[in-house]
Amino acid sequence: MTDNKSSPDRVTPDGDLWTQLRRLTDARIGLPRSGASLATAPLLDFRLAHARARDAVHAGLDDAALTEALEPFHLPVLTLASAASDKQTYLMRPDLGRTLATGAEATLEPYAGAYDIVFVVSDGLSAHAVQRHAAPLLATVLPALAEQGQRIAPLVIAIRGRVALGDIIAHRLRADCVAVLIGERPGLSAPDSMGAYVTWRPDDRTSDAGRNCISNIRPDGIGYADAGFKFLHLLQAMRIRRLSGVQLKDTSDRLAIGGQLKETDQL
Repeated sequence: MTDNKSSPDRVTPDGDLWTQLRRLTDARIGLPRSGASLATAPLLDFRLAHARARDAVHAGLDDAALTEALEPFHLPVLTLASAASDKQTYLMRPDLGRTLATGAEATLEPYAGAYDIVFVVSDGLSAHAVQRHAAPLLATVLPALAEQGQRIAPLVIAIRGRVALGDIIAHRLRADCVAVLIGERPGLSAPDSMGAYVTWRPDDRTSDAGRNCISNIRPDGIGYADAGFKFLHLLQAMRIRRLSGVQLKDTSDRLAIGGQLKETDQL
């Protein structure tokens, strides 16, 4: 922070520097203050951001609207819930968010088969995130997977789910890989950040070390096209090496020879 003598709002060389830096980040830098306290404008902005983050955590998922957004992909859309009966229970009992609600297995059973991948969309800690970003991300990856001949399971909407709930869903549907699109913990500059957690051959022993994550998916973070590219690259690497997690590094920023990932590449 700066004091009033070097306030970023004044036309000074320092003020110009702060203005330029603010264009590069959403971080709160060079905030003006009055004595030991923040000036009114940045203080009100901070409180608004905090309120938006709290609202994002407690907001419920509009599963009907999400189902409608997923219909253009021409895949069955299944809706189920975790064992957490409400949002307060979900926040207080993370373990229940990793378990299917009673009767949820019956929703999956008729669709059990042999799939290459299943996508699970869950509100997590920000329903706003998946409401806004799940369908646009899927629009970048599903056509590419279909073109590759991948067997894609029905899309699953999991209300009040944690990442590990995807392991159970993949096991019940008999899918080799699960991708959980989930709302991440809101920040003061990003209440609608979505993460994509990808796991190869999950089971009841899978831990977080066995997953790969693409975080901060949103237009102002990792855009849909970039996130889709990373996702497809990771998925191809998983199929080649038949593993995921800490043993599999994301090398999507490095151009592969001929645009294809080869078994000899150092992943």
